[in-house]
Amino acid sequence: MKHTLSVLVEDESGALSRISGLFARRGFNIESLAVGPAEQSGKSRLTMVVEGDDRTLEQMTKQLNKLVNVLSVLDLSRIPVVERELMLLKVSAPPENRAAILDLVQVFRANVVDVAENALTLEVVGDPGKLVALEQVLESFGILEIARTGKVALERASGVNTAYLKVIASDKRVPT
Repeated sequence: MKHTLSVLVEDESGALSRISGLFARRGFNIESLAVGPAEQSGKSRLTMVVEGDDRTLEQMTKQLNKLVNVLSVLDLSRIPVVERELMLLKVSAPPENRAAILDLVQVFRANVVDVAENALTLEVVGDPGKLVALEQVLESFGILEIARTGKVALERASGVNTAYLKVIASDKRVPT
């Protein structure tokens, strides 16, 4: 199972290195990692996606909490969260395909950030599923390059679980 961890750390040189080293020494892969300043000066928030069972995650959380610069570790996997990711995607866009690509860009609320003779560079922000969906739709046009940030996530202050609401809404739909 994939777990999203939010780790609050003191903003000191070497903190990220110690955390990534901890995972590497134990043979765990960090699938996604995003780091940036937190709400308090002198603190940073790391959002990482790691794969492992509950026992493995518990062990990694204990190891993280032992590190000097780590202030808190929160597993966001089973609580309501807001999560986003940014993707830049360069797609082949010769004149005969450009209108179709621009129509798709609007559906996904992506932005065109660069236009070339035979290519478009797109920027899309959203939950990771949205990014994967756009990538799949544009694959037939020819994806030239992709750059993605790691996932960033925060616990929902409202406590509303939108994933649960989506399931409820889909159960109420009338089959076609």
